[in-house]
Amino acid sequence: MAASIISSAVVAPAQASMVAPFTGLKSTSAFPVTRKLDTDITSLASNGGRVQCMKVWPPLGLKKFETLSYLPPLTQVQLGKEVDYLIRLGWIPCLEFSVVGGFVFREHNKSPGYYDGRYWTMWKLPMFGCTDSSQVLKEVEECKKEYPQAFIRIIGFDNKRQVQCISFIAFKPPGF
Repeated sequence: MAASIISSAVVAPAQASMVAPFTGLKSTSAFPVTRKLDTDITSLASNGGRVQCMKVWPPLGLKKFETLSYLPPLTQVQLGKEVDYLIRLGWIPCLEFSVVGGFVFREHNKSPGYYDGRYWTMWKLPMFGCTDSSQVLKEVEECKKEYPQAFIRIIGFDNKRQVQCISFIAFKPPGF
């Protein structure tokens, strides 16, 4: 019994002081060398010397609306594709128009969170059962004839979630 106590006492300090040898870092010679191309702009200096910055949107005289308003005006074909997209997603197209300018403003109340111009007038009823973008574009043309100085927007409404999913300008009156 005394021998087993002595041998365990001798072995324990030797095991406590043992450390695994350092094997060093792995060699990278087995990995292929990848180099950045000269066309990669992520390594260029960002002090403006070789990088061209995007121009900031001027806030005066160029008010923006909602989705797609930073793009140039959409053609009839592009409008049709957008309407086809929202119909394909199962959303219900709806037209709204605004004859007072189309912008959110404050006129009647200055309290926080209150804005005039948020709600536009609906053109007819939502187009439940609409299957083709030409039906929506025909209604846009009718609204233009009736109110030539109005802003017209197309809305995609999801009737399952009860939310408006997309809204974009389909027509701006001349001068905007």
